[in-house]
Amino acid sequence: MSTFSSAFRLRRVAISALLLATCALASGCSSIDRLSQIGEQPKLSAIDNPTTQPGYKPVQMPMPKPEVASYNPNSLWRNGSRAFFKDQRARQVGDLLTVTVNITDKANLSNETQRSRTNSEDSGITDFIGAKTITQPNKILPGRILTADSTASSDGKGSVTRAEALQTNVAAVVTQVLPNGNLVVEGKQEIRVNYEIRELIVAGIVRPEDIQSDNTIDSTKIAQARIAYGGRGQIMDVQQPRYGQQVMDVLLPF
Repeated sequence: MSTFSSAFRLRRVAISALLLATCALASGCSSIDRLSQIGEQPKLSAIDNPTTQPGYKPVQMPMPKPEVASYNPNSLWRNGSRAFFKDQRARQVGDLLTVTVNITDKANLSNETQRSRTNSEDSGITDFIGAKTITQPNKILPGRILTADSTASSDGKGSVTRAEALQTNVAAVVTQVLPNGNLVVEGKQEIRVNYEIRELIVAGIVRPEDIQSDNTIDSTKIAQARIAYGGRGQIMDVQQPRYGQQVMDVLLPF
């Protein structure tokens, strides 16, 4: 019995060491960076080309057949032009436009389902080919062969209440022009207040026709919109659970 207990304890020690090693490998570089920044403000990210990022992928969408441009002789107007003079709105890779983020979502859902069922089964034989003429018929034919009762009921309730509001502006860069003329835009904004950085990321596909005369566009007119608003710094660090706790939450079945 003592040998089994020793082996069990050794196994627990090995599992604990493995978990600690996993946590150390996962958080080693991050911990070193955080230790080197103690007492300093969090650094802003460098301004990089979005198309050179490791996870960047060009957008591919269904495209209509290209139309052949037609020109009118002795005319200053070309078919397909949006204005007589040069359009100052964003239209090619590298141009800037302002995205007005205006999100006000409210949702209040409530569902309830009730179900009830009662079953009763009763079967037997009272007479079979003159069995009642026998002196003791109960010994041959029982009064009831099968009797079963069942009752089932369920009651489920669920509710969702959500309220989100975000209003801000961010400048975005045109990173790609699709064959049909739609623009792929991406913008990132970082604001540092004391020791906390707030991040706002906007990306998606816009139509040049939806861009207003002041070179702005509402976020509701962005297709495949990806909007992220968050932060990093001392406050976010306190709100996040420790790496060990996160690992245990993943591994523990209860």
